[in-house]
Amino acid sequence: MSMTRRKILLSAAGAALALSVGGAYAQDKPTIALVQINQQALFFTQMNAGAQKAADAAGVKLVIFNANNDPAAQNNAIETYIQEKVSGIVVVAIDTNGIMPAVNAAGAAGIPVTAVDAILPAGPQKAQVGVDNEGAGKAMGEFFNKYVTDSMGGKAKLGIVGALNSTIQNIRQKGFEDVVKTNPGVTTVGVVDGRNVQDSALAAAESLITANPDLNAIYATGEPALLGAVAAVESQGKQAQIKVFGWDLTAQAIKGIDAGYVIGVVQQDPAGMGAAAVDALVKVTKGETVPAKIPVPITIVTKDNVEPYRSVFK
Repeated sequence: MSMTRRKILLSAAGAALALSVGGAYAQDKPTIALVQINQQALFFTQMNAGAQKAADAAGVKLVIFNANNDPAAQNNAIETYIQEKVSGIVVVAIDTNGIMPAVNAAGAAGIPVTAVDAILPAGPQKAQVGVDNEGAGKAMGEFFNKYVTDSMGGKAKLGIVGALNSTIQNIRQKGFEDVVKTNPGVTTVGVVDGRNVQDSALAAAESLITANPDLNAIYATGEPALLGAVAAVESQGKQAQIKVFGWDLTAQAIKGIDAGYVIGVVQQDPAGMGAAAVDALVKVTKGETVPAKIPVPITIVTKDNVEPYRSVFK
């Protein structure tokens, strides 16, 4: 990249950041930056809310950058935050390898980083906050296999709605597939790419259903994928035929659970993730040590345990 182009990008990112927080960062209290993937998915807005609550409790300022699903924007934002000398950075990475030059630059500048959800390669980051996505994918695979045996006569034609541009969702897909492929009664007919955008996932899921008239199961790797799968099943009138499994509850997913065609949803604690990431940075800035891995548990939500979640997803 030319120096001129680089300066233009940094200038644009800086302007966007300044607009997002209402001005410069010269504050009477420490500033922590949260570099987010997007502001559309409920999962991320809940993470933001948890981070904000923790920041308020700790007496630090939180600024949030919305990358709108653009990995380059995340890198540029981190570089700008380094220039602004924030006290710490929380990263929810889109491209876990591609973001590392910016993370390394933050470390070199003495700015601590915590990573949330997506697992970064070895680097200067102080902590990794989130679930074991591959392990949770495997847990959902085991749940799926049992459901196929118990409730689908031991056979399933499975389609997957993924987000192939998301490292973390590819890991969830792999964990699930590693378990499901051991089941001789399950045939995977295809994987479609929703690109972590609900409208794209809807179109992809509709194409999957249309191309496979005998499809009777869908696994969706994230909130936009699950929303798209649920909408596609409804738009195609396939609620009696297709059973849906996926990640991240929404009001629509709960309606699907009530209707009997959404069978299980991996539910994380995004607010808890955001809070844990901020809390870790606050401790690090005070000279304290934090665990390299800060686990956040998951629950597979079904018709049997959905009640406590209704008030959250009205």
